[in-house]
Amino acid sequence: MTIFETAVRPVLFRVGGGDAEKAHEFTLHRLAGLGAGTRALLRRRYAVSSPVEVFGVRFPNPVGLAAGMDKNGVALPAWPALGFGFVEVGTVTAKAQPGNDKPRLFRLRDSEAVINRMGFNNAGAAALAERLQALGPLGIPLGISLGKSKVTPLEEAVQDYLTSYELLHPYADYIAVNVSSPNTPGLRTLQDKSAIAALLGALVGKTPVLVKIAPDLSESAIAELLEVCLAYGAAGVIATNTTLSRDGLAAGDQPRAAEAGGLSGRPLTERARKIVHFVHEETGGRLPIIGVGGIVEADDAARMFDAGASLVQLYTGFIYRGPALVRAAARARR
Repeated sequence: MTIFETAVRPVLFRVGGGDAEKAHEFTLHRLAGLGAGTRALLRRRYAVSSPVEVFGVRFPNPVGLAAGMDKNGVALPAWPALGFGFVEVGTVTAKAQPGNDKPRLFRLRDSEAVINRMGFNNAGAAALAERLQALGPLGIPLGISLGKSKVTPLEEAVQDYLTSYELLHPYADYIAVNVSSPNTPGLRTLQDKSAIAALLGALVGKTPVLVKIAPDLSESAIAELLEVCLAYGAAGVIATNTTLSRDGLAAGDQPRAAEAGGLSGRPLTERARKIVHFVHEETGGRLPIIGVGGIVEADDAARMFDAGASLVQLYTGFIYRGPALVRAAARARR
């Protein structure tokens, strides 16, 4: 057990009377307030040099922070100090939006899992662009995850994504197209062949564009989507988003299974790895993969790399295991 697990995590899990979203906001606020000296000390402890080049971008190590943790980029200088080799902000939408009603974030401790139905709560693409311009270079690659504004009809989705893209691509090392969140009505239909073709046709160009896919797609549906990604010049795939499945939950977490939203964490480990393997085999390695989902231990990261991932991302595993997992996962690339 690490110091984070024995001393820090219990405190964070009590913040706000155990409210997961209040703890999340508290943590971001604290990380945003870290001084340069503290960040330098943390970097000496957690940073790992294991450079890799993927879709033309050089990463100091292959472990990134997944989208959803720092939606509005409020704590960006802290993430490199905690050992991350890249960070993905968002998901951001063209229009600012409050997201779904609270409560909307739940820990399932026995399963080392989280259910969220946040609904792309964010300050909007223009606000993020302003923050990134003021911040300047981050020192590690920055990905920006784009989603559809809830109020935008599906038939206007391409323009909605394009609005965000035009505002934000100058600050991004890559753009992630999120068409797989289960928490925006109708969004997952944008994974259909014609819809993703229209999106990629509009967005692929100046900055590498990756498509984030759901773990609930069939292999045939994934294969169709990959055909489009290859045909339209996508730079890669992020596999996977959260799942609507509730398989693999511990008995003590079963009462939470009825909560709506996407499940992440340990129950997703094997499904995410299998999808990464399928994408790698189906494309013959032609599409780089960022593997994400259920990476809770260094061995999970190692197996994700072995399955074909060029990079991995942490979210729920980081919540439960802290920055020691970032360091261990970065060392797991064989």
